[in-house]
Amino acid sequence: MRKKLFGTDGLRGQANIFPMLPEIVLRLGLAAGQYFRNGHRRHRVLIGKDTRLSGYVFENALTSGFCASGMDVYMVGPMPTPAISFLTKNMRADLGVVISASHNPFMDNGIKFFDHMGFKLSDAVEEEISELVLSPDISWDHPQPEFTGRAKKIVDSPGRYIVHLKNSLPSSMTLQGLKVVVDCAHGATYRVAPLILEELGAKVITTGVDPDGLNINKKCGSLYPEVAASLVLEHGADIGLTLDGDGDRLIAVDENGVILDGDQIMAICAKDLMENDSLPGNLLVSTVMSNLALEVFMHSHGGELVRTRVGDRYVVEAMRERGAIMGGEQSGHLVFLDYSTTGDGILAGIRLLRIMIEKNKTLSELSKLLTPFPQKLINVHVERKVPFSQVDSIKKAVEKAEHSLGKNGRVLLRYSGTESVARVMVEGDDQDLVEKWAADLAWEVEKGLKIDF
Repeated sequence: MRKKLFGTDGLRGQANIFPMLPEIVLRLGLAAGQYFRNGHRRHRVLIGKDTRLSGYVFENALTSGFCASGMDVYMVGPMPTPAISFLTKNMRADLGVVISASHNPFMDNGIKFFDHMGFKLSDAVEEEISELVLSPDISWDHPQPEFTGRAKKIVDSPGRYIVHLKNSLPSSMTLQGLKVVVDCAHGATYRVAPLILEELGAKVITTGVDPDGLNINKKCGSLYPEVAASLVLEHGADIGLTLDGDGDRLIAVDENGVILDGDQIMAICAKDLMENDSLPGNLLVSTVMSNLALEVFMHSHGGELVRTRVGDRYVVEAMRERGAIMGGEQSGHLVFLDYSTTGDGILAGIRLLRIMIEKNKTLSELSKLLTPFPQKLINVHVERKVPFSQVDSIKKAVEKAEHSLGKNGRVLLRYSGTESVARVMVEGDDQDLVEKWAADLAWEVEKGLKIDF
């Protein structure tokens, strides 16, 4: 069986282990260049990265592949994923590439693509590129020597992105008088996030802004929002914004040090849009992982929550299909299609700050809109990923759990797209029942998947 190249969000894995091998990434540059090259005109590809040490390896490998395929390469250095999405469209490039493993530790890395409009590639396009990379019999369509690509560094890209995000706040408004803690996770936002907030007038307290290639996401950022929470309390800040390694997700902290996840942020932003008749169809798009309370909240306000499979690109695909402008994930990917084509943690933070100013309310007051139902997630290691519907004992256990939890409860079983893990999630309005059924179902999954098929 052929090895799988792309996962739910591009390539990802430990550096120097398949698929994150320099020789594979070189072929990826050749394959993507060949796929997107059209005729003899000059073609552009934009490459950005986060702060991982291995980024140098993969940046050079991609550049070699793209240039050999006849594409001109523009390297922008460490920049957030949403910045690459924006710049790809802004600079009229044919393709954008981000070298990042998002919230993963430094030893991992990954590669994801954006098309000329700044949207992530579809599964079908990724599969075609994957076939070129992994085919042992591929004959590369190398251009004539005079059509070989050139490579250059773009030094003004941070300024373009900073201006773009500053313009998301009404020109009549500033952040003057607000104190903001921002945790950049020693990642791709370490330069631009503090500058954007400062230039908008906020007093900014920073952490996670000293990358050394090895400390990205290390006990900081959106996976460790308690770091920002302690600084919010220490400095008496109005809000804490915690970003991940590539800057496409946000977890917020209110003035009391209470942590708000993506579901709570979506509720605040969706209600604001609905009140201003600016949420088409009153539609909000999220994944199967979002808390049931968000669904109840949207219905109670005359809206609808559309659920997709896990992955922010599937959220965006559903948004485009349904004409929605807002969506996201509980993990903090927040997408505002009226201003961006992918999740942007800094943009989401600015939206929250704008709502606080316009409503003259603290974040803790705004967050009372949504109280998440108790939710329990247990990861079960598995040797193989058998469809749950084929295991009678698991099916019966799920039916019993759903009956016990009632209409205000939910069970979700799914396999991880990147690990040998089954995720068992239970939620409902009774904490004890949630805990009980999560434990029981995890046991049933572990036992049931040991049966020989």
